[in-house]
Amino acid sequence: MRDTAFLRLWAGTTASGLATWALPFVLGLAVLHRDLGAAGLGLVLAARTAGFLLAVAVGGVLADRHSRRAVVLWSALAAAVAAPLLALGLGRSLLLMTAAAALAGAGQGACRPAFQALTAETVAPERRQQANAAMTTAVRASTLAGPALTALLAAFLDVSTLLLGIGLLWLVAALVPGKGAAAAAAPAAAADPADIASPRRPGFRAEFLDGIREARRHPWFLAGLAALVAVIALGYSATSVALPLISRDRYGTEWVLAAAMTAYTVGALGGGLVMARWQFRSQGWAAFAGLAAYGVAPLSLMLPVHPVVVVAAYAVAGIGIELFNVPWFTATQREVAPDKLARVSSLDFLVSYGLAPVGLALIAPAIERFGVTAVLAACAAACFLVPAAAAALVPTARHFATRPTPPTPPTRG
Repeated sequence: MRDTAFLRLWAGTTASGLATWALPFVLGLAVLHRDLGAAGLGLVLAARTAGFLLAVAVGGVLADRHSRRAVVLWSALAAAVAAPLLALGLGRSLLLMTAAAALAGAGQGACRPAFQALTAETVAPERRQQANAAMTTAVRASTLAGPALTALLAAFLDVSTLLLGIGLLWLVAALVPGKGAAAAAAPAAAADPADIASPRRPGFRAEFLDGIREARRHPWFLAGLAALVAVIALGYSATSVALPLISRDRYGTEWVLAAAMTAYTVGALGGGLVMARWQFRSQGWAAFAGLAAYGVAPLSLMLPVHPVVVVAAYAVAGIGIELFNVPWFTATQREVAPDKLARVSSLDFLVSYGLAPVGLALIAPAIERFGVTAVLAACAAACFLVPAAAAALVPTARHFATRPTPPTPPTRG
């Protein structure tokens, strides 16, 4: 945090994360104030997700073709422009709000792989784990403090003003980060000589497929994506649907729902702080163990336990998710060819964000047909078994590295 270049990048990333989190919350306030209907809210959020998924792939290619800093600038500016358009359409035009939400999602999606690649350009390799931990800790802290702050602001400001505030956050994300120190050197150093000799750049589709080929060169990365699919599309989706139902029907109170989600965020914040100081000898195995720990959340919901056990399980799940995230991002920045880093990162975000709606759409009918206990049991088993299988069956998964030896010894900073 004493590094000015990193501090600027951290501030921009934090602002983008806070703006990303705040939009659905503020739109929810619009429903409460009757400025937006429930069906309209669903349409606007769906448009935002669609814009994100389309732009995250495009943004990955653009961030590898051009300056990562420029991609961050223009994508964040697009999201900033979307905010006043949302405010203008509020209560007047659902069509305008839907188009603005798609633009906001596109700006958010294009930013994500560019920020990942810009972190690798700004921070020296030996400090990237601490940098990634600082990034994720800031996002978790914003998620924890954000609802109270937004509710406080809503007592004095209307929804349109809050939307304009989200636009200001995107302006911070666009203007504050500096240019990565390695921006000019890294892509050229890793470029294929055949590409340099060619008078014409390959097409957009070819470059995206080239990013997929780069991802396939790293078996540990493919194993991690498979584990993420199991945890996000099954475990996270199942708990998102089941937790409100069980909080209401089994415990008869909304307190369990609120406490569990808060415990998850607090646990993730603690996990980020741990990863800022610790490096494990077998970082891949430790990361997969952390990811598998999410299985305790659906497991606690299928058993007739005291609500405190459910809250504790969510705290453990939160810790585990950051034990995976921080070394995962760090290894991707270290192992992937610099000129393909944004495209490979975009695949990570496509899986992480793209499969969540699919899982949510399938889990509810499955619960109706097979019962909540059976679905939670299957999802918990998937959360435990798929990361364990990935760690056991893929040799390079042990260290998140293509070479067989660990990149760093265990340390405590």
